Amino acid sequence: MTMQTLSAQPMQTSVPRRLQGRNALVTGSTSGIGFGIAAALAAEGANIVLNGFGDPAEVEATRAGLANTNAVEVAYSDADLSRPEAVRGMMAFAADRVGPVDILVNNAGIQFVSPVEDFPEDKWDAILAINLSSAFHAIKAALPGMRDRGYGRIINVASAHGLVASPFKAAYVSAKHGVIGLTKTVALEAAVSGVTCNAICPGYVWTPLVEKQIEDQARVRGITREQVISDVLLAAQPNKRFATVEQMGAMAVFLCTEGGDCITGVAMQVDGGWTAH
Repeated sequence: MTMQTLSAQPMQTSVPRRLQGRNALVTGSTSGIGFGIAAALAAEGANIVLNGFGDPAEVEATRAGLANTNAVEVAYSDADLSRPEAVRGMMAFAADRVGPVDILVNNAGIQFVSPVEDFPEDKWDAILAINLSSAFHAIKAALPGMRDRGYGRIINVASAHGLVASPFKAAYVSAKHGVIGLTKTVALEAAVSGVTCNAICPGYVWTPLVEKQIEDQARVRGITREQVISDVLLAAQPNKRFATVEQMGAMAVFLCTEGGDCITGVAMQVDGGWTAH
């Protein structure tokens, strides 16, 4: 998988950036949706902590490019989010490197496709740990400081699969439904503190994770990749096109600005009409 990199040309702008001085941690952000969100937040002036896996040289190129392009601080943590102690360590690392986390984006996720009766138990455990439990542990670590400062934005990247189900994705669908329940609970608990908690629920976004799903679905269903795209992935999406990581970034930025002050506990559907059925 090729990492995404940005031009090293520093940002030149006289327009005030809406998140100048804020510090954001985005999990699963070395590629895909997470990188798109991190790049959008950085473009608005937020310092960034990236998290994820990848070739060390490519990760460093991504980190340096994001910092140089946007004239912000960018750090990188390789924390294994399946381990609660690693999540806590990542939060402490972020505070030390860029400052207290004002914006927490829980985006990291993994997928496995299989019928329930054949679903490997270790895959179930890993998907629940990374897609759901890591968000809980990160929120638990970040929320007290956000409350104390009177500002916080917690954004959980769920999925249309947090609202509706599809065959062969028992662990993923269960975890994403859990993410939305966690989002609502945190929103209620933090409602008077200046902290909001929302979920973004994408449909299919063109990312490395979706690319892998295409191959997996073709194997499980015994059909071609073209048939998977047209008859499986985009069949439920009325607009018949993949969303982009830039669109996910734009939604995250909006939720972090003043326009998002009164939006909390919401599952924002960015799914081309999928869940309107």
